[in-house]
Amino acid sequence: MKTNLIKKTLIALLAINMCVTYAKAELSALEIMQKVQDRDDGDNIVGILQMQLIDKNKHKRIRELKTYSKDKFSKNGKKLYEQKLTFILSPSDVANTAFLTFDYDDEDKDDDQWMYLPALKKTKRIPSSDKDGSFMGSDFTYSDMTKPLLSDYSFKLLKHSKVKRKTGVQDVWIIQSTPKNQKTIDETGYIKRIVYVRKDNFMVTRAKYFLKNTNRVKYLDVKKTQNIQGIDFNIITTMTTKEAGRTIHKTILIQKDIKVNQDLDDAIFSIRSIEKGI
Repeated sequence: MKTNLIKKTLIALLAINMCVTYAKAELSALEIMQKVQDRDDGDNIVGILQMQLIDKNKHKRIRELKTYSKDKFSKNGKKLYEQKLTFILSPSDVANTAFLTFDYDDEDKDDDQWMYLPALKKTKRIPSSDKDGSFMGSDFTYSDMTKPLLSDYSFKLLKHSKVKRKTGVQDVWIIQSTPKNQKTIDETGYIKRIVYVRKDNFMVTRAKYFLKNTNRVKYLDVKKTQNIQGIDFNIITTMTTKEAGRTIHKTILIQKDIKVNQDLDDAIFSIRSIEKGI
């Protein structure tokens, strides 16, 4: 009888110890979001992006874009920023429109963005006050084109969950992201985000964006991913804007012909390049 009591006590203590160890090992919401940003997303990448714009009447417009991205490093090997370049290939009425972004790692430096409008033969710098605007008529904003500054947000781990996909079930963390200041709200256009982060690769697989000064909500959904040369890429992504449960607009992004490690010249990531073309 006494031996059984000792065994039960030891088992109980072991269970408590395991729970404490698990609690200590559990990642915080901020640590998870840091791993999302630190995830290897490749370098020197070229690809084709199809953008489908669908209005509330289900009328569809299709745009084909060519994309380039390359990380910029200092002489001592520290990453300074990510350079991103996008050209619209078709349709003809918007062809040669180009978008250039410098997504800085330095928290004290605002990201730089420029848009070249061929009809006006003019390059426009996107000011911070306009970064909540629509990116090329889509449900994505200019601010969505760069990584968020984590120090501008408070994060809360809501729960563990699962997301069902055709390829199987994804284990995820559900994390609430809330801006710490009005400046961040004004620049992004969002008062809150709920993101679903995959536990296997730290990719955001689903998200819900609550817009400022409106009852509209946007829903991000990554329908398909693909591993290319050891890097996981989003292949099919949707962003849907809804109001009172009704779809107002939807964007479908389809990535194609992705090539990594292309040894891109830094010179192409310039205002001259977006004005002259490649």
